[in-house]
Amino acid sequence: MPTVSPPWTYALQLPQDPRAPGIARHTLRAVLNAHSLARLVESAELLASELVTNALRHTDGPYGLRLRAVGQGRIRLGVWDTSPDLPAPFEGLPQRPAPDAEGGRGLCLVAHCADAWGATALPQGGKLLWVELGGGRA
Repeated sequence: MPTVSPPWTYALQLPQDPRAPGIARHTLRAVLNAHSLARLVESAELLASELVTNALRHTDGPYGLRLRAVGQGRIRLGVWDTSPDLPAPFEGLPQRPAPDAEGGRGLCLVAHCADAWGATALPQGGKLLWVELGGGRA
């Protein structure tokens, strides 16, 4: 992957507060605009909102948003939390949930909007769900 000069990373720890997804979106928009990546804002906000909201809903501990440059015009957005449980749809994202499914629609946005995605178990416990934007789909 090409390097960004200078490379940058931003991290935001978020509290168990229903306002946190909005704060994460606002911060994300400011960072992307500051780095002349406004073309990624809409998709990045949508994906960050989904991942941050899931962390808020499904964990009791701390969680956070990390955003970093991974190439020229390309970003990796990650949300970590203290739960070791990977959301089932994240490992093999369905293109469309069953019509009677009560969940899973939000994470299908990842398959539609992200260029790449994945999940990583963290050595200290918990997980990191990540997406990359900046290629063909963003």
